[in-house]
Amino acid sequence: MTTTTITDPTSSPTDTTLLRFATAGSVDDGKSTLVGRLLHDSKSILADQLEAVEQASRSRGQHAPDLALLTDGLRAEREQGITIDVAYRYFATPRRRFILADTPGHVQYTRNMVTGASTAELTVILVDARNGVVEQTQRHAAIAALLRVPHVVLAVNKMDLVDYAEPVFAAIVDDFTAYAARLGITSVTAVPISALAGDNVVEPSSNMGWYGGHTILEHLETVPIRPASDGAPTRFPVQYVIRPRTAENPDYRGYAGQIASGTLRVGERVTVLPAGRTSTVAGIDLLGESVETAWAPQSVTVLLADDVDVSRGDLIVPTGELPRSTRDVEATVCHLADRPLTVGQRVLLKHTTRTVQAVVTAIVSRLTLHDLSQHPEPGRFTANDIGRVTVRTAEPLAMDSYAVSRRTGSFLLVDPGDGTTLAAGMAGESFTEAWNAQAGGVAAPARP
Repeated sequence: MTTTTITDPTSSPTDTTLLRFATAGSVDDGKSTLVGRLLHDSKSILADQLEAVEQASRSRGQHAPDLALLTDGLRAEREQGITIDVAYRYFATPRRRFILADTPGHVQYTRNMVTGASTAELTVILVDARNGVVEQTQRHAAIAALLRVPHVVLAVNKMDLVDYAEPVFAAIVDDFTAYAARLGITSVTAVPISALAGDNVVEPSSNMGWYGGHTILEHLETVPIRPASDGAPTRFPVQYVIRPRTAENPDYRGYAGQIASGTLRVGERVTVLPAGRTSTVAGIDLLGESVETAWAPQSVTVLLADDVDVSRGDLIVPTGELPRSTRDVEATVCHLADRPLTVGQRVLLKHTTRTVQAVVTAIVSRLTLHDLSQHPEPGRFTANDIGRVTVRTAEPLAMDSYAVSRRTGSFLLVDPGDGTTLAAGMAGESFTEAWNAQAGGVAAPARP
């Protein structure tokens, strides 16, 4: 068994060889088994890892290796047979590299799905063929829509337990697609699988001759990936100010951080927000070397031609692409904490590298997942609620709409007392804005 080293994914502005994806679904739908099967059948696990899984499976009285143990690493997860935390796995095939987030299915841990899907370019939503689309399936589809995950795969699992019946698969696909259409999810790729038996995960199934589409791995290897720098305006949040004060270069002053979106170029006219001061990019340092151009998501140090006041939390943007600066943030939030969020509550709002004091001025509505209706003015949000809020900040924030940029349109609400993350927010997003598109139906790509 050999391992594959994953190289730096920031090497090219059009790098489409790395796919970040997440798995989601209800409890016992087979997410961890699917991930384990994917790793096992693609030969992406080491011999000692497989031996440890086989030994753990035997100790539990199982005759075959329980591949779910490859991702369920916490003791509590193995004891209860459920996924609790997000498990990240890195693997590669000859065609593409992958960063996978295996997220929990239990409603109590829906907040972890938000974490795993927030940076994903694709979400695999599993459905148990015996149970069909359930409320937790709807919740995960709604989160994928709100987070604007570009690609959604519907994996109808445990087809072996329904005799690989095509009508069962078709009915679930119709049910899910109708719900996805109301969410504005414009493309769903549906695949019938058995994660336990390996049907249509890595290798095509001989038990479902009626299905002519890709396996899960084939789709992951061929789905188009939009480069991070495409379409979004250039945004550079300053994380740290570098002043080495060396004898060789006593006047060096650089602004370090990760480019959130777009491309920075030497000679470009830029504005520092929220102050609004302008200057010109005099230089860009990348890994100790000077470069003329840098792009998202590279981490660089930017030098400006003028001696302007720049500090952590400031945002450097092209002068012609200024975001909206505001103290009143309107957003959709997913509530993550056990403690409720209430009107008048004081919070910290963390946006990119900037953290400001804020107060929740209104809880406008709460989403009812079953029929996607809005419950106006609920007064509070509890764990896993999704709804609309307004927040007033103590200082102006330069913030894009989430529809424009997933990086600079998102934020966190944090408890100022103990640092607990209360909610994840998407600025400018409303239910009608995010879900007013019509779905394009189900895609089942033909074999190449």
